[in-house]
Amino acid sequence: MSGNVRLLDDTLAAAKAEGRSALIAYLPAGFPTVDGGIEAVKAALEGGADVVEVGLPHSDPVLDGPVIQTADDIALRGGVRIADVLRTVREAQAATGKPILVMTYWNPVDRYGVERFTAELAEAGGAGCILPDLPVQESGLWREHAEKHGLATVFVVAPSSRDERLAEITAAGSGFVYAASLMGVTGTRESVGAQAEDLVRRTRATTDLPVCVGLGVSNPAQAAEVARFADGVIVGSAFVKRMLDAPDDAAGVAAVRALAGELAQGVRGRA
Repeated sequence: MSGNVRLLDDTLAAAKAEGRSALIAYLPAGFPTVDGGIEAVKAALEGGADVVEVGLPHSDPVLDGPVIQTADDIALRGGVRIADVLRTVREAQAATGKPILVMTYWNPVDRYGVERFTAELAEAGGAGCILPDLPVQESGLWREHAEKHGLATVFVVAPSSRDERLAEITAAGSGFVYAASLMGVTGTRESVGAQAEDLVRRTRATTDLPVCVGLGVSNPAQAAEVARFADGVIVGSAFVKRMLDAPDDAAGVAAVRALAGELAQGVRGRA
């Protein structure tokens, strides 16, 4: 079965045709439980997110700040497995018809088996994978199987990336380019900063892929700010924090749906 890279491409193109950025939400699988995580992903998509990244919880998430680390710890203590991540993708995609990617560090995929992981992610209806710690020069095996199964390979670029390095990364990627707005880990911040706009400009000079900005966006005003210059706005920690702060799982899901609606207004310039 082929994955949903075409759905991802079409979704990002449709947002551009509407004259706006896409809203991409991030939520870890298995948090607060597997079933609760599925409901949260569906709520983000129903509330206004165009795309969701489902995080594969990892014990050493080098890109993730304390909020997402806390959620990952809860998921791992609950016994979340790759099968649960794939189930989250399958059920949320079937319920909403929207593109869903997995964001994962390389080690779990490598241990699971690249061929097995790509085949099962495609069968679940996934659109692709974001692999923040997989070097482009070591990604050939992954990209071969991802392409065979109709999955996007999204690489991360950073403000420190030189122009020639940006060109190397974007040439190997598909779906979109994840532009980290600043050096550091995920988390909410007071401002996203000028570094992100400069990185988007330099990245666009190397590729026709959409360039989507993450790290630090947490409210509609920031989403509107980033939407002025990026093809997509990626929000993770703010969604997770809403769930962590909620008194129970149902309230957490409702809070995710509400935040998605607020941010969807932001990417449309209505913050």
